[in-house]
Amino acid sequence: MAGGKRLYRNVLNKMLDLIDRGEFPAGGRLPPERELAERFDVSRPTIREAIIALETLDRVEVKTGSGIYVLDHHLNSGNGIEHISPFELTESRALIEGEAAALAASHINAAELQELEDSLYEMAQENEDGELAEGDADKKFHHIIAQATRNAMLVTIIEHMWHVRNNAPIVARAYKAICDQDGLKRVEEHREIYQALVNRDPGAARAAMHQHFALILNKLIATSEAEQVEEARRKAAEVRKRFSLEHLVKQA
Repeated sequence: MAGGKRLYRNVLNKMLDLIDRGEFPAGGRLPPERELAERFDVSRPTIREAIIALETLDRVEVKTGSGIYVLDHHLNSGNGIEHISPFELTESRALIEGEAAALAASHINAAELQELEDSLYEMAQENEDGELAEGDADKKFHHIIAQATRNAMLVTIIEHMWHVRNNAPIVARAYKAICDQDGLKRVEEHREIYQALVNRDPGAARAAMHQHFALILNKLIATSEAEQVEEARRKAAEVRKRFSLEHLVKQA
């Protein structure tokens, strides 16, 4: 089941990238399921799952008897989450969830601490199975801490930040890229937050949460730099190919 979940999400991310790059332009119709299945080397049910997700994100519209059409998300997105960068979201999460962890340290109960410990076990298991980037344990961990603040406004804000994390295409792809890295380290970061909560130490809980998000930001920056370098190389290769005079030199 987890493998199938990862498969359709991989297809979803690839299709979002093609839409954002204009290969599947707004107003245009997506290729038939059969062609998409062949292109991404997956089954047609997997393609259907990815299309359902695209429809949920308001990136496509399914017209019965006509086809599946790409929407202009700049016109159809009412909440503007597509304009939020991974860096802005992570900075906001550090500020808000750092204080949430400090508040939770004073209010968390034994049952919630047990749930946190269970989520750490699930996180470690997801890492062993190669499912950490796609699993639910990370979200569960942060949700339990939000609930432990006994502040409904904080819970709502943190839930919305998770919505942005999972549904803003640029953010979702950036987090996917870094969550595939250093799984054991990520689990340990969460364990340090958990231990501060067990000790009911607001300062340590805040610091551990800040450290967690500082490491995420460092990974985002490093990944962004690598992508920019790769893009520069790709463009240089295109220029070299376009303006090479090798064919003239050979003729001479």
